[in-house]
Amino acid sequence: MSGRGRLTLYGVAATLLAACSLLPLVEPAAWILPAAILLAVQGGAGALIRRAPVPRTLVVVAQALVVLVLLTLVFAREQAVAGVLPGPEALRRLAHLLVSGAEDVGRYATPAPATDGIRLMLIGGVLLVGLLVDALAVTFRSAAPAGLPLLALFSVAAGLSEGGADWLRFLLAAGGYLLLLLAEGQDRLSQWGRVFSGGAGSRGGAGGGVFSGDRPTAPVRTGRRIGVLALGVSLAVPAALPALDGGLLTDARSGNGKGGGTVSAVNPLVSMQDDLTQADNRQVISYRTDSRDSQGFYLRILALDTFDGSEWRPSTRRLRDVPKRLPTPEGLGPDVRVTEIRSSISAAPSYRQTYLPLPYPATEVAVGGKWRYEPAGRTLVGDRGETTGGAQYRVSSLVVRPTAGQLAAAGVAPPALRQEYTRLPRSLPKVVHETAAKVAKGADNDYERAVKLQDFFASAGGFAYDTSVDSGTGSTAIVRFLKDKRGFCVHFSFTMAAMARTLGIPARVAVGFTPGTPQPDGSMSVGLRDAHAWPELYFEGIGWTRFEPTPTRGTAPSYTLPDAPSSEASAPAVPESGPSAVPSAEPSVADDCPAPMRKQGECGSSTAPGAAVATDSGTPPGTVLGLAAIVLVVLGLPVLPLIWRLRVRRRRLGFSAGRTPADTTARTLAAWREVIDTAWDHGIGPDDSLTPRKAADRLVRLGRLGPEASAAVHRVAGAVEQVLYAPQPRHDTGIAGDVETVRAGLRESAGWRPRVRAVVAPRSAARVVRAASERRASVGEGWAARLRRIRWTGRLHRPSRRRA
Repeated sequence: MSGRGRLTLYGVAATLLAACSLLPLVEPAAWILPAAILLAVQGGAGALIRRAPVPRTLVVVAQALVVLVLLTLVFAREQAVAGVLPGPEALRRLAHLLVSGAEDVGRYATPAPATDGIRLMLIGGVLLVGLLVDALAVTFRSAAPAGLPLLALFSVAAGLSEGGADWLRFLLAAGGYLLLLLAEGQDRLSQWGRVFSGGAGSRGGAGGGVFSGDRPTAPVRTGRRIGVLALGVSLAVPAALPALDGGLLTDARSGNGKGGGTVSAVNPLVSMQDDLTQADNRQVISYRTDSRDSQGFYLRILALDTFDGSEWRPSTRRLRDVPKRLPTPEGLGPDVRVTEIRSSISAAPSYRQTYLPLPYPATEVAVGGKWRYEPAGRTLVGDRGETTGGAQYRVSSLVVRPTAGQLAAAGVAPPALRQEYTRLPRSLPKVVHETAAKVAKGADNDYERAVKLQDFFASAGGFAYDTSVDSGTGSTAIVRFLKDKRGFCVHFSFTMAAMARTLGIPARVAVGFTPGTPQPDGSMSVGLRDAHAWPELYFEGIGWTRFEPTPTRGTAPSYTLPDAPSSEASAPAVPESGPSAVPSAEPSVADDCPAPMRKQGECGSSTAPGAAVATDSGTPPGTVLGLAAIVLVVLGLPVLPLIWRLRVRRRRLGFSAGRTPADTTARTLAAWREVIDTAWDHGIGPDDSLTPRKAADRLVRLGRLGPEASAAVHRVAGAVEQVLYAPQPRHDTGIAGDVETVRAGLRESAGWRPRVRAVVAPRSAARVVRAASERRASVGEGWAARLRRIRWTGRLHRPSRRRA
């Protein structure tokens, strides 16, 4: 196998071993298999492209295009041109998955489910790191810097893991990098020559050159600094990431239902089914209310309003300060009858959620702690770790009583709202559209269509409530639910919302609790099995309206029943009087589930996702400092060659000549190295086969130097010949000035691009990498020689066998 082939193979292996540190973050871990296959394809494509005589930059660009095609093939095949090429639709699909994946990272605790968005971020991130490793180690023949993207990948995994990265994953990542360095070391010696260095100075590192005699000095010191920098990055990144709030970036020890007696279900789609099968209906909320309709008192946590074909999720929206009185509900007209009620709510200490359960639509909320307001969903979100655990609060809310006639006569929703809440993925199967059209056939308006959909699921369609059905809200789960006609509230609510959107009715899904169970003291007890999900449909003039398609759960609103009044006179909002006592936070003793409900498996849990919404309350100082340190490190890496070059030049030209011949030799050779490296930085590579005088002639010719600079470079070359060959080298005090004259001449004759390149990315910085490679090679040769001596010694002292 050729040197580049071996580097390609080891680069793929190093990236894959580093990617293993991401395995604990997501379940199941099957995403690593397609990542490995795509990574191998990407490396093979690079190996094939490098066989053609193309510039190295084009090799990297071609590999990036291959990565884009691979991601399109896996994640956006239906939107791709000819099923492979990434067209505009495919790019929009990938962008949408990236956005949803970023939201998932903030919503789920580790280990998170392998949603399409998270899988795209994982596989795409691994391929991007693999591309950088391949470009640095193979295309640009510099394996040492390839450790930086591998370090970034490992550091992110260590920062997001609950317990950090363990020693086994660290050894795998480090072992992959070492394999890459060994392969590069074997290939490096045949590619680099030794730049002319002349005789050895008596004082190590005369003038700060790369070589002093046969010992590398500056590369060793630079290697140590890079090691310290890498260690700092590996410590700073994990220390900064856990300081961020939400989902994967939250400290797992803060309480996620695994310890400490807390109830903290992170996502309704993931945890609701497990909670519905629990035997213990532990109380999480108790409340008192002056509402006369206790059966319609649903406690709403949040709304899931985005459907991407794989799942429903809440949109990411900005939060505001909680106003003294919440705005009028969106779409509610003045002719709809409303009644304002007051309620006192208490959450159990074990119930810790980021979203505050509220009756919908709330108008005033009096609650202690740090809370923020999300206007679109009319929800309150805990800020900076605030949760509902032990919270006691008072709420004023509206009971909206529209008539069937008002709903039937509802106008057209605003275009922006209609566009947002009727959006559906193109991957939604046709059977969903066809079923919705068939059910709504004969309806004259959106209200009648919505009622037909509700009746289809609740009674007429033959659906059964069953908690043993696999959870899921994507297109596949919807089709399976329509076929098997078995599921629980998740399936009923999300399927009805999706079908309503196919009919052009704005729809979303609310997650929260049904009213609960009355207690002897007049309060209401809400337990885990009261968790529920239901669809909300928008009607202009009424606003977001609750429907109940799930059989045996909750109650159907009066305006959806067959005998709903159609011409009842509306009345203005009149708050009903009546004190609201503060409820007890003690758990209710009525924890037994009625037999019919137990048979149906009607159990629930609190299911509010963690806050994934960006807040404007500021970022914690620790997070700011950590991120600033990371940014400084990332921005500082590209200027390392510039810093190294400046230090080397200052040391070479500032070296004191001393009085001994050895000092004079060291100073002269350091100046000559600076001339050679300066020419190298300006595009004139060194030629080791030339004498100093011939090298000076070549530099004058290729650098197009003027008379003054030409004379200066010849004086420096003559001084080198003096210290190397003359019996008594003469002292030359003006050699530093001659070097500066040569540098000025090279800058003057070069164009602006070579001048910028010489300063920002000096080519002579490659000495650091080469010196490190030679050091590794010399160490390897030394060990090999020791082993050969040991074997030879063993043969000499081995006793000869005597024949019997």
